[in-house]
Amino acid sequence: MLDWLSQNAVTIIISVVLIAIVLLVTAYLIKNKKQGKTTCGCGCKGCPNESLCRKTTDNAD
Repeated sequence: MLDWLSQNAVTIIISVVLIAIVLLVTAYLIKNKKQGKTTCGCGCKGCPNESLCRKTTDNAD
């Protein structure tokens, strides 16, 4: 068992780091969504997809 772990240590470390990055990005996007922020990084004012992005346009930038 220890032999297998030592042979695959780099793969395991890289996998754990990638999974952590995906989880952090997902948590960040969920947090922004709950706060009503857009995911594209720009304001909705004048955006052709404004109706898809926000349900109400009262808070548009």
